[in-house]
Amino acid sequence: MKLWQKDMDTQKEVEAFTVGQDATLDLFLAKYDVLGSLAHIAMLESIGLLRHDEQQALARELKKIHRQIEQGQFQLEEGVEDVHSQVELLLTRALGDTGKKIHSGRSRNDQVLVDCKLFLREQLRLIISDMEELFRLLQAKSEQHRHALLPGYTHLQLAMPSSFGLWFGAYAESLVDDVASWHAAYTIVNKNPLGSAAGYGSSFPLNRTMTTRLLGFETLHYNVVYAQMSRGKTERMFAQAMANTAATLAKLAMDVTLYLNQNFAFISFPDELTTGSSIMPHKKNPDVFELIRGKCNLLQALPNDLALLTTNLPSGYHRDWQLLKEKLFPAIGTLRDCLRMTTFMLSAIHVRENILDDPRYRYLFSVEEVNRLVLQGVPFRDAYRQVGHAIAHDTFSHTPRVHHTHEGSIGNLCNAEVRALMQAQLERFAFATVDEALTRLLA
Repeated sequence: MKLWQKDMDTQKEVEAFTVGQDATLDLFLAKYDVLGSLAHIAMLESIGLLRHDEQQALARELKKIHRQIEQGQFQLEEGVEDVHSQVELLLTRALGDTGKKIHSGRSRNDQVLVDCKLFLREQLRLIISDMEELFRLLQAKSEQHRHALLPGYTHLQLAMPSSFGLWFGAYAESLVDDVASWHAAYTIVNKNPLGSAAGYGSSFPLNRTMTTRLLGFETLHYNVVYAQMSRGKTERMFAQAMANTAATLAKLAMDVTLYLNQNFAFISFPDELTTGSSIMPHKKNPDVFELIRGKCNLLQALPNDLALLTTNLPSGYHRDWQLLKEKLFPAIGTLRDCLRMTTFMLSAIHVRENILDDPRYRYLFSVEEVNRLVLQGVPFRDAYRQVGHAIAHDTFSHTPRVHHTHEGSIGNLCNAEVRALMQAQLERFAFATVDEALTRLLA
């Protein structure tokens, strides 16, 4: 069954090529296609294109389909092109001609647009939840290990004292900025394209404000041409937020693999969370973090992939957009896996104490010694030369303590302030409004 079918068959080779992976990927959209249809038929009744009894019958059947989807019992039948066709086929079997009326005033173009918007909005919410869980863990680890010092590096050379409190806290604050980029994506995702039809509107008096409210969107894409143009841009914005989060995870994973190395030995994990070698019985490999690093590095290329896919397309609908799903949908699962595995692994991390007691790290305290002389009245450049001379002539001595008190330093992590920043970001998302709207729609 094809919604666009007229009076001729399409060659099987053409059909197979153009359908591509839609039969699989459309299952991601099934639930959201039903939600969009529920809002659409309520609107059609309000403008007189459906009788009340027809709208009620359609709503009952759509809710049955929604339950089937939730229970994992929905699938595309043999010969059915996409999720929109399958839903309409089920409605037509159950209700006859009434089922065929569901497509009035819309096109597959705005159907898939609204499906993707609803799907991405829900996935964004799940990603934010995963990020919030990791954020809480990082902050807890920062507090737990606030007094444990470790070397800080610049150019991968020993630089100055750092701490595990700083290290864990840095990645927590990085997630705050990542969440800010997710809100930018959410602002674009949470706009309603339904009613733009094939990209040029409809001669029916559609009430697009009504479907916006019913689906819990913040606003709508007003211009129908731009509603179609938002496809591609929405996915790119989403992918950029994914790439930002992936960059944080990849850097964290790199730190972990470095610190786990025996030449560093700053951290360890239980044996059961590492892997071994087929010929070296002593090996404890950080395979999980290596895979997180690799997967997240690939995710950072995603915005460019989507940009190249949509570059130079003129206004109007293009079949190229179908390929966006093939790139983006599996990547969302990859990012969520990486977030959850990072949280799982870090919950079992062991931090080594007293690392800086090792004499190899004594020069980390050179800046502390310079600052001590400055506090005694020695000009900074003179103090710098004195300490440098002592290092060059192997007469350097130090006190292995630090006294950093300014905001965001070893002795003043400002975790509470960072937590407030995260809470402020999270409160920008109107998830409760969405919940209320969809609950009413499905009631």
